[in-house]
Amino acid sequence: MNISSIVVQTVPKYLEQVLEDLKNCEACDYHLHDDKGRIIVTIEGNGVKEELEKLRVIEAIPHVISADMQMAYSEDELDEHIEILENSDMVPKMLNDDNIDPDKIIYRGDLKRKDLEGFAQEFDKVD
Repeated sequence: MNISSIVVQTVPKYLEQVLEDLKNCEACDYHLHDDKGRIIVTIEGNGVKEELEKLRVIEAIPHVISADMQMAYSEDELDEHIEILENSDMVPKMLNDDNIDPDKIIYRGDLKRKDLEGFAQEFDKVD
């Protein structure tokens, strides 16, 4: 199970309408907001793909300027990743290989420039 917090931004003029839409939306749980139009909600999903689908529902609500995932927690995936990290080298082998083509190294640190659907499919794959 994944749980993620989302910061939703709207214009203060539309705050009440967006709050109502979020509270009636089955994609998220409302927690709090401020008078500047910032709203905190959480979403749950069985994987990254499901969370992204719910994030897209929130983004599609009228007058939502942005909806950004801030924190994510996945109990099962976290345990799996910790085990992998504990059993691996501190520096990936490819970074110590002078013969590797730098174009073959895949950087995964910037989600804003990613194909998130492709990322979710790859991330949710079970080996």
